Amino acid sequence: MKIVALVPIKLNNERLKNKNILELEEGKPLLTYVLNTLANVKYIDEAYVYCSDEVIKDFLPEHIIFKKRSQSLDSNTTTINEILESFTNEVDADVYLLTHATSPFISVEKINQGIEAVLFDSYDSAFSVEELKDFVWYKNKPLNYCLENVPRTQDLEAVYRETSGFYIFKKEVFLKNRRRIGDRPLKLCVGPKEAIDIDEEVDFLLAKKMAKQNN
Repeated sequence: MKIVALVPIKLNNERLKNKNILELEEGKPLLTYVLNTLANVKYIDEAYVYCSDEVIKDFLPEHIIFKKRSQSLDSNTTTINEILESFTNEVDADVYLLTHATSPFISVEKINQGIEAVLFDSYDSAFSVEELKDFVWYKNKPLNYCLENVPRTQDLEAVYRETSGFYIFKKEVFLKNRRRIGDRPLKLCVGPKEAIDIDEEVDFLLAKKMAKQNN
């Protein structure tokens, strides 16, 4: 059973320029956090960075394989499914682990749990989520409570937000349905720190502060 990890990276980010190689701590670019995490995941056979710019190779640890992708995948309209389709056509595996440099604090333990669920249990996929117990609205209506009977916050029905921490899926899930979550997925809840996803400068500044607190 071959397990391959994929970290797609582009350098032409619009909202936060070059965010994947900005230093979160001195001498530690953002992308190195998740790449070093992957080095400690016991089930991974190969780990790739999938990027169109070979400059990224200067930032990669020895255990990471650089795979050059088409510049056409750097478009702002490119979907994750287009990236996955291209990568899975080029690199064969039984199980794929998709993770992102923008989730620097995802843990080895959670990734291992997800892989074990797919390998040894009845799940065909696993992904990281953040549990929310807040008053949530969708399409101009409350999603998880009734306006006439407002519960205590702790009694609200939980809703779950997908994070960018990881998606683990069997190859046939993507081949059959062209998606990264199958029909029998496992949601793995992560805490606020692991749930951090860096899109904007404010996200980066928060992550920078949290990284500093670990020292």
